[in-house]
Amino acid sequence: MDEIGLVHQFLPPEIRPLEPSARLVGRAMPVLVADLDDGARGSDSLPPFGRMLEALDDLRAGEVYVCGGGSPDYALWGELMTTRAQVLGAAGAVLDGYYRDTDGIASLGFPTFGYGSYAQDQRLRGHVVDFRMPIQIGQVLIEPGDIVIGDRDGVCVAPRRHEDEIFVKALEKVRAEKVVQREIESGMPSQEAFAKYGVM
Repeated sequence: MDEIGLVHQFLPPEIRPLEPSARLVGRAMPVLVADLDDGARGSDSLPPFGRMLEALDDLRAGEVYVCGGGSPDYALWGELMTTRAQVLGAAGAVLDGYYRDTDGIASLGFPTFGYGSYAQDQRLRGHVVDFRMPIQIGQVLIEPGDIVIGDRDGVCVAPRRHEDEIFVKALEKVRAEKVVQREIESGMPSQEAFAKYGVM
């Protein structure tokens, strides 16, 4: 992605997997959350959680619930949401914030990425205002259908409109890295390897 000018595709490094061994690949289903101010709490005009339950029920097989927009004062994901997402065949959840019910999520083995665990509930503090629309997390614009890839090294987003070029170049780079690794293992200095192959 760097080679084609997409240099801001990794989400902030604070977004880590709940389980270090978790791996995630799927299509983004972006979800926008916003904080509730004190005057809006308990208002009859706002459904609990805003459109969160609607967004959750709209998840499709292979999609990733990618949530951002609010403050880090409450959890954006929990065990019951995980259970519903699994039933629907979702690939995982990526949160610009916290998750809760950590033991329950871990027991379900659902790939979940966020800042860590924090039990404070979203209900009176934040609400989902929209979903399946572009959102921004850190320096990354995430659009519906973008490819989300995550593991213990972080989460990156491959824009759908560039995915063919991205994956061709990624495979070429992996092949070159394997050649360089063999050369280094055989004694080639790293400077020489980089000068020859342009990969390190």
